[in-house]
This record gives sequence, C-alpha cells and structure tokens, in this order.
Amino acid sequence: MLTETRRLTRLLSHLDQVDGRTVARVEPFTLGSHFQPIYSLSHGRVVGHEALLRAHDADGRPVPPPEVFAGCRTADALALHDSLSRLVHLRNFVSQGPQAQWVFLNIHPEVFQRLALQPDGGDEYLRRVSDLFGVPGEHMVLEVLETSVTDVPAMEAAMAAVRRHGCLIAIDDFGAGQSNFDRVWRLQPDIVKLDRSLVARAAQDARAQRVVSQMVSLLHECGAMVLMEGVETVDEALLAMEADADMVQGWYFGRPQPQLVPNGHTPDTIARLYPGLGTRREQRRLQHRTHLAPYQNAIGNAGVLMSAGVSLEDAARDFLGLPGAELGYLLDGGGHQIGTHLAACVDGAPARPAFEPLAQAEGACWARRPYFRRAVEAIGKVQTTRPYRTLHGKHLCVTVSYAFHHRAPDGTRSLRVVCGDLVWNDVPTGDAA
Repeated sequence: MLTETRRLTRLLSHLDQVDGRTVARVEPFTLGSHFQPIYSLSHGRVVGHEALLRAHDADGRPVPPPEVFAGCRTADALALHDSLSRLVHLRNFVSQGPQAQWVFLNIHPEVFQRLALQPDGGDEYLRRVSDLFGVPGEHMVLEVLETSVTDVPAMEAAMAAVRRHGCLIAIDDFGAGQSNFDRVWRLQPDIVKLDRSLVARAAQDARAQRVVSQMVSLLHECGAMVLMEGVETVDEALLAMEADADMVQGWYFGRPQPQLVPNGHTPDTIARLYPGLGTRREQRRLQHRTHLAPYQNAIGNAGVLMSAGVSLEDAARDFLGLPGAELGYLLDGGGHQIGTHLAACVDGAPARPAFEPLAQAEGACWARRPYFRRAVEAIGKVQTTRPYRTLHGKHLCVTVSYAFHHRAPDGTRSLRVVCGDLVWNDVPTGDAA
C-alpha cells in the first residue's frame, strides 16, 4: 500500500493550470470545476458551494461526469478519478481567497469506505490534504449517495474518521431510488439533501408537499439539517420555505459557474420569497376556512341538537347532506364508538369491499385520535383535524368533531363527542391544526 505522502504526490502530478484554473489530466479526460452556491433560508446568505465536476475528452468535448466514472474498470482507477476531482475542486476553491463557507465535495461510496481500510482509518491522508490546500476539515462537507451505501458498518467507520478530522457528512439525493430512514438513523449525517425529483413533484402536488414537509420534520428529528437541491422555480422555492428546509440550492438561486459568489452574498430571490410566502399562506388559510366552514357549522349544530336529546340520525342529517361528507358517528367520554356510523353516498370515495374488515366500528376506541382528544379538551367548540388516511378506503379524510354533555332520561349527564368525516381532495391545508 502506498504511503500517504507517495499517494498524494502521485495525485498531484496529474494537476495542471489552464487559463488560471486548476485541472487534472487523466487519460483521456481533463477534469475541472464549477461551483454552485448554497444558501441558508433563515440567514438569507451564502453558506457554501457544491463543487461540481466538469470533464472534457481529448478533443475538448464535454463529457457527463457519470461517464467518467463508468469507464473506470478497477477500484484503483475509480479511486484515482474520484480523488483527483476533489483535489481540483479544493485548489480552485482556495485560489479565490479565504472563504467563510463550506465546500461540498462529492465522494463515491466505494472510495469513501476505503478510508476505513487504511491502517490509521484515513486520518493521515485527510490531514495532509487539509494542510496542503489550507482548507480545515470544518470547512469541508463530504457528500455520499445514500442509495449507494451497501456496507453500512464500513461506511460508519469511514464517517468516524472523517468526523475526527472535523468534516461534516451529507447524504445526497435522499428521496430517490431505495432511500430509507433506517440508514439515515444509523449513519447520523449532518446534512441530508433532498432529491430534485422529489422537490419538483411536491411543488405541483399538494399531497406530495405534505409528505415532503413530514419528511423534513423526521430528518430534523434524526438530527440532520435539510438541504433542498434542484430548486428551479418560485413554487419550488416556496415549497422549501413551507417545508422548513434549512438550506437551498438550484438555478433559482444561482447556477454553477467557475467563480464563487462572495462571502455574505444575499440573492434577491430569497428576499422576494418572504412577502410571497405570507400572501400564499393567507390565501390558503382563507380557502381552507371557506371550504371547511359548512362542515364545521353542521357538526356543531348536530352537537347542540344532540345535547337537547335529538338522535344522531336526525342531528347529523345536514352534515351528511353536504357534498363530500362521508361518515357521522358518536363517541362516549372514553372515546368508544356508540353504535355504528352513518354513511353518506360520497362522490370520489366509492365503497371499497377490500376494507370491509374495518367497516364494523361499534365499540371501537378512538381515544388516541386528535379529533377526540381536542374535542374533550375544548367542550362546546368544533375541532378540525389535518388530512389523514381513512380506514374506509384509499383516500384522505378530515374529521370535524364537537364535544357536549348528554343528559340521560334518569337525569345523569355524560360526555359525548359527535364526529363527521369528509373526503379530502387536496384542498390547501393552510396552518390548520
């Protein structure tokens, strides 16, 4: 095995200067760098750049980076090309002056895992690279494709070495392919980058937007910051804001280019997002309230009628007559369903025989559901849930509920909660509870 000094010397022998920029020459390619800025949404300024490979063949024609690595026939050839790209990026990064920013460097998982196989776990190599280019580990973020991680223990060992050097770890393209939270939980990355395809879809699909927001929340719970990459439109930028992403990257904020944007750079596109976000949220809240108001009024009236002794069938008639209303049912003070539910004929939610095992709900306990808990905490006030998957079909529903005191013929009083489900067809949720 080459010593770290000899290995680094061999790699540096491939570097050259062209028009004031560092390139690496490795037959038949010339490898260069572009940088795309990464911005913190909260700070409103640049916090780093992703270094992106720009390759050309012997005739000067551009070559897509995947083709460069696909042509590597051995592990050593892959390591050579992969390592050279990072050395080129680091030299071009530091050549532009001191940077109070991160430089994000892609590394192939196989090359990354080889760090752990070195006698010192890769510590000496990382130290020498930092010393040579004057980039402390704390300013480097190593990006690894999460879906390409096949040997998790080896990856964990390599990450330990990188962290000892002060570097941060980013998982790239999360949400594409076979992504899973188990690997994120085990690897404990500092940053998770959401894949472009996920961002583009969520910007156009309200249901996908809710999933992305929940995904961001889960990643935060895992201890990672979230970077939304591939942001190209104002709708995608607003999605990043609404989903609570920490950082953004994409053509909407800045395209890849040879030069870094200066420290402290604030793009106009971020400043323009906040007024648009406020307007968009207010419009969605208004649309949400307007859509739900008839259902809330109807279930509140049903509760008032039932507190006066009217039956569920009569009290819930107005609610079940509304378009999209699906079910009406009554719970006792412990959350147990009294009798069976009343069903309406609902457009868009046809009967699903496949869910028949769940259809009989008499005696079922819904005490853990938000529509019960919130209702009993605010007796006499209508409560509304967020959209959730119904048990009666493959669609989303929203439940409105109202708690009231029921007087029995013998004069005793007990708590009751009347509930109504309505089919939810991606009406914007605003800030609904």
